[in-house]
Amino acid sequence: MNIIFFAIILISFLFAGGHQIFGTGFEPGALPMQVLSKAMIDSAKGAVDLSIGLVGIMTLFLGLMKVAEAGGLLSVISKLLRPLMVRLFPDVPPDHPAMGAMILNMSANVLGLGNAATPFGIRAMQELDKLNPHKGCATNAMALFLAINTSSLTLLPTGVIALRAAAGSANPAGILPTTLFATLCSTLVGIIAAKTYQRFSSVPAGSSMPEKDESGGESGVPCPSDGAENMEEINPEPGYPLWVSVLALIFLGSLVPLTIIWGDRVSPWIIPGLMLAFLGYGVIRRVRIYEVFVEGAKEGFQVAVRIIPFLVAILVAVGMFRASGALDVMVAVLGKWTGRVGLPAEALPMALLRPLSGSGAFGILASIINDPSIGPDSYTGYLVSTLQGSTETTFYVLAVYYGAVSIRRVRHTLAAALTADFAGIVFAIIACTWFLS
Repeated sequence: MNIIFFAIILISFLFAGGHQIFGTGFEPGALPMQVLSKAMIDSAKGAVDLSIGLVGIMTLFLGLMKVAEAGGLLSVISKLLRPLMVRLFPDVPPDHPAMGAMILNMSANVLGLGNAATPFGIRAMQELDKLNPHKGCATNAMALFLAINTSSLTLLPTGVIALRAAAGSANPAGILPTTLFATLCSTLVGIIAAKTYQRFSSVPAGSSMPEKDESGGESGVPCPSDGAENMEEINPEPGYPLWVSVLALIFLGSLVPLTIIWGDRVSPWIIPGLMLAFLGYGVIRRVRIYEVFVEGAKEGFQVAVRIIPFLVAILVAVGMFRASGALDVMVAVLGKWTGRVGLPAEALPMALLRPLSGSGAFGILASIINDPSIGPDSYTGYLVSTLQGSTETTFYVLAVYYGAVSIRRVRHTLAAALTADFAGIVFAIIACTWFLS
């Protein structure tokens, strides 16, 4: 991200400087460097205004998710996933702590609880590493687990919905049908890719057991953070029968064509329905919904404030890129090619940056849907929103999870993850084309 951020700034400066020196590309009387300076200041102010607008919406959604979490919804999803997980990961014993941690990680991702998913994921990698006969080299189970994580199986992209609402979308939850379709397809492709590529990916020679520290433990394996240190034994309750999990998947799959066909009629009901459903679920589970909602809302406020520096950095860079004229050149060169397959050139930075930086992609998403010439409810606005909600920051996930267990040889993991990312882009285009046609 450091290189990308600097490259955008450098290209913008060179473009604006070239226009100023040669007097080309701008309206008569307009000084390109002055235009560039104004764009920097305006973008920085706009980033803060956007973050303030997000505060209320983020607190609402995280408050609702906290009620669902306190009511045990995470446990229900965990039970549904368990029968499928034991078949996807035959190398992992069903009662091993690694299986429990992976299930909880995926359950949290499904609900959009990224803060809860990360510590479970780190713990899962540490437990999987205990089953690893070749330390420092990724196992098939590790590669599949990360491929599923990077495909971002998410049913409720609350952050994107909140950003669309702050951008003035007439239907902020309208991306749920497209996101559901894209994320299901990309996850399926990620699983198939990991299972296929592992046949051609042998364990490299030279993999060895890690050195032991003085206490007898493995060196170079950091402890999990954010609450994971207390998860000594992660073994959720036994899962539901397999037929229950299959029925749940069939029901979920049936929502895809239904939401695409009738999504424009259903989507206005989604946000009010979610609020009633989550609070009703909390009441049934005897959760003190008001107190728990307020506790979750506090986290939403903190999240909205935390993203201000990231938004300022990326929105200033994107604002400079646009004001310098470099974006117009890129659109002119690439737009006629990518536009033929449903990927406008304006969405290209989002598609390219999403696997590299979550905060950077979020900033570009904010820049695109807040652009008056595009807006959140245009095809491009729907496409970039779907990309943000149905794909993941691949390189970040690999760095954090593999770094936790000192994995140096990732084998086929990156190939499977990037295949899932590419599938996410393709199916996002297909979904948005169908939905908006």
